[in-house]
Amino acid sequence: MTTTTTKPFDIAIVGGGISGLTLAIGLLQQNVPVTVYEAASKFGEIGAGVGFGPNAVRALALISPELPQKLDRLITYGWESQRMNWFRARVGDARKAGPDGVLRQEWKGQKNEGKKVGDPLFDVGYTDADGVKGGVHRAHLLDELLKLLPASVSHLGKRLVSIDPADDESESSSGGDVVLHFADGTSVRHSAVVGCDGIKSRTRDILLKGEAKAVFSGKYAYRGLIPMDKATEMLGAEIAQNCQMYMGHHGHLLTYPIEKGRTMNVVAFSSCDTWSNPDWVVSTSKEKMLSDFAHWGPDVAAIISAMEKRDIWALFDHPPAPTYFGLAPRICLLGDAAHASTPHQGAGAGMCIEDCYVLSRLLGEVQGAGDIGKAFRAYDAARRPRTQKLVSTSREAAMLYEFELVGDDLEAIEENFTTRMKWIWDVDLQEELERAFTILRS
Repeated sequence: MTTTTTKPFDIAIVGGGISGLTLAIGLLQQNVPVTVYEAASKFGEIGAGVGFGPNAVRALALISPELPQKLDRLITYGWESQRMNWFRARVGDARKAGPDGVLRQEWKGQKNEGKKVGDPLFDVGYTDADGVKGGVHRAHLLDELLKLLPASVSHLGKRLVSIDPADDESESSSGGDVVLHFADGTSVRHSAVVGCDGIKSRTRDILLKGEAKAVFSGKYAYRGLIPMDKATEMLGAEIAQNCQMYMGHHGHLLTYPIEKGRTMNVVAFSSCDTWSNPDWVVSTSKEKMLSDFAHWGPDVAAIISAMEKRDIWALFDHPPAPTYFGLAPRICLLGDAAHASTPHQGAGAGMCIEDCYVLSRLLGEVQGAGDIGKAFRAYDAARRPRTQKLVSTSREAAMLYEFELVGDDLEAIEENFTTRMKWIWDVDLQEELERAFTILRS
C-alpha cells in the first residue's frame, strides 16, 4: 500500500508540456517530490487542437479526480445527436467522380447510387458513452494543468545539455543518482530523471546514445483555425460544428470544433517522399496549399481557402526504441520522448497520459531510491509494446484514409476504419497497472 509520507527520493521531469505536467500531478498524488524543467521561457504548446478519446479520459480520472474536472471546462462536443461519433467519414477527393459529382466507386456491393463528393458515408463511433470526449485547445489545457501544481515545482529557461551519474555512491543514491546540466551553466542533482521532452527529446538522445532518432513519415500537414460563424456560413451548421474526415488520394482533411464551439480546427494532410529541410515547420504559400487539394470537392476547397496560416508541419515519428529506461544513471522516457507517433489515430496525447498513470503509480509503490530502477523496468515492460504498436498502426491509418492501404474500396475502408480504434479506446488501464505491479514485485 502506498504510504502517506513524502518519499525519500525525488524525480526530475525534463519538459513542461502536457506529458510533463500531467506526470508531475500524478507523482505529487503519490507523495513523490518532483521538479519540472522546461527549456522555454514560458509554458506553451504548439499546435491548436488535441483530441481525447475514452482511454485518455479514464487515465486522467485514475491519476487525479481533479483532472477530468479541468478537462470538462475545456472540452468541446459536437451536437448531442453525434456525440458518439469520433469522425463522420466522407470522400473529399473528386477524381473518382463524374461531372455531376457522383462517386464512381462501388458501395455496399453495388454501384454507387447518388453518393456525391462530400456526402456522409459512415460514422466511426465510440463504444463507451461515459468516456466520450472531443477536442481541446492545447494551450488552454496546459493552463489548467499548471493550476494544479505549486509554483515551486516548475523551473523555466532550463534547456538540458547532458546527464551524468552522480560522482558518489552514497547509500541514499544506490549509485544511480543523476546530475542534470543545463545550457545556462547550472546543474542539479536528483534521484532520477524522466524525459517528457517530446519528439526531439534530448533525454532520448542521451539514453539511446543518438540512435533511434525520429524519421519522416512521408506525410505533412497544414494546421489552422476558422471562426465557427465563418465555417458555418461556408459549410452549414451540421458539418462545421461536428467532427468530419474527408478522405482522398494521398491526402485527407479533418475538421472538428474546439474552444466550446467558437472555432473550427482544421488539419489538412498531404504526402511527399522525403523531407530535407532541417526545420519541421516551414512557411509556404496559399498557392501551394490550394495545389495540394486542387482535385478535391467544393467543401474542401472552401476550407483550404479560408485557412489563413501558411505553414507546413512535417510529420515525423520514432522507430522502435529497444528500451525506455536506463539505470546508470537512472533515466526513463515517457510520452513523445519514448514513442512519438503521427497524429492519424488521434491517440498520441492519450498514450502519454496512460504512461503518466502507470509510471506515477509504480513510483508511488517504491519506498527508496534504490528501487526506482525496478519501477522503470516494470513501466518499460508494461508500456513499450502498446505504445510502439500505436506508432506503426498510426502510419497505417494514414494509408487507409488516403487510399493507399486498401485502395479506394469504400466498403473495405469502412470495415477497417470502424474497428481499428477499439484496442486503443477499450483498454483496461487498471488491469495493465496490475500487470506492471506484478513485474515490479517480482
